Amino acid sequence: MPASLARHAPLGALALLLGCTSAVVPPSTASSPAPVVRRDSVSADRPQYPSTYARRAERPVLIKDAHVLTAAGPELERASVLLRDGRIVAVGADVAAPADALVIDGRGKWVTPGLIDSHSHLGVYAAPGTQAESDGNEATNPVTAEVWAEHSIWPQDPQIPLAVAGGITMMQVLPGSANLIGGRSAIVRLVPARTVQEMKVPGARYGIKMACGENPKRVYQNRGPSTRMGNMAGYRQAFADAEQYRARWDAWLRTRQGEPPARNLRQETLAEVLRGNILVHIHCYRGDEMAQMIDLAREFGFRIRSFHHVVEGYKVADLLAANGIASSLWADWWGFKMESYDGVPTNAALVQQAGGRVIIHSDSPEGIQRLNQEAAKAMQAGRQAGIAITREQAIQWITLNPAWALGMERETGSLEPGKAADVVVWSGDPFSIYSKAERVFNDGWMIFDRTDPTRQIRTDFNLGQTAPGIGR
Repeated sequence: MPASLARHAPLGALALLLGCTSAVVPPSTASSPAPVVRRDSVSADRPQYPSTYARRAERPVLIKDAHVLTAAGPELERASVLLRDGRIVAVGADVAAPADALVIDGRGKWVTPGLIDSHSHLGVYAAPGTQAESDGNEATNPVTAEVWAEHSIWPQDPQIPLAVAGGITMMQVLPGSANLIGGRSAIVRLVPARTVQEMKVPGARYGIKMACGENPKRVYQNRGPSTRMGNMAGYRQAFADAEQYRARWDAWLRTRQGEPPARNLRQETLAEVLRGNILVHIHCYRGDEMAQMIDLAREFGFRIRSFHHVVEGYKVADLLAANGIASSLWADWWGFKMESYDGVPTNAALVQQAGGRVIIHSDSPEGIQRLNQEAAKAMQAGRQAGIAITREQAIQWITLNPAWALGMERETGSLEPGKAADVVVWSGDPFSIYSKAERVFNDGWMIFDRTDPTRQIRTDFNLGQTAPGIGR
């Protein structure tokens, strides 16, 4: 049973029972897009918890003569990558270094984009894993769309530096899966910070976390939905209420006459889902339930960005591809509850073969440290079954494809000029169990150097326990 299962429901007897848990994406031609400035709801003419993230200045860096996986094209041997002012400037065989650049000898090394985890609970289920740090499930109502994960994130979570050491530069932090609709996600950079706003990616779109199947019906069996049909009725009622809320606000916004409608934070979030401003992420294991959720989205006119866990994705891979829905899945977790029993190790490869957009996610504070190895397992399982998964495809599973799921593919996820300088230098092939991340650049800042303790994050929680490192 995955260690993260206890994180997806209230503590107690239920904790052990609840789990939370392509087509090749064309290269982006984006240059250096300005951060999107948007209101988080048309119901509020005021800032709502804006990001205060600021890029750390760093001199130019040239990584020279490395094996490069760009996630946007073929593998490059003996290639160089130039980073300057937080952006990727050039990738190729002949790249000149500015006079003030730090030159890193990449011979024998591999370079990839920074890894992105589309499904994490770091910060909302911080270490140590006691009840005091259990802040991921607001299990007081089947629908809690009004809660935001960022209001639970503890930036000093000591699990964050461990993820950075595994090459992670960005992650989506989600509420747990106790509820039908659990609340908003947060897209954060893994940098040392005093506040979550110092980690939030400016202009990133919020996601909404939904969950189908066993978890909500078990949590609410005595006070809410206790069957799958009850789950479906709960989603439908929530969105029917949100439709009316949206209509009232749209009517007032057209004229701005009289008093505006009263704000309802729950319906406000769901109205933004209906407007397409918040991306939909759904915890779902079974193929038949994914089809049901696609019908739900069609009924209310919103789009599903990604299903998460997707243990039976191979059964409906054509349906997922046809609807443009990403599959955020595990390499080989299965069997820890009934809805996860029909797993196969070739799941990712079969979804890829059908033209789907595959993502390898963690849903685990341990798995996030080895996301590259999880992708390697899924790639090898496909190859053993005769599905020719390439490194170029597999690196997209943990870089460009999760960037797309978060609405960030024009900003990060591949090594292309103009994109954010989110880069990992590996000791060898990143799909080898023997390779480790040696250096990690986050937005151009060398946030991790395995050989230099002063280039490693140390949180307040670790004060007095570990050597001094990067902090605030």
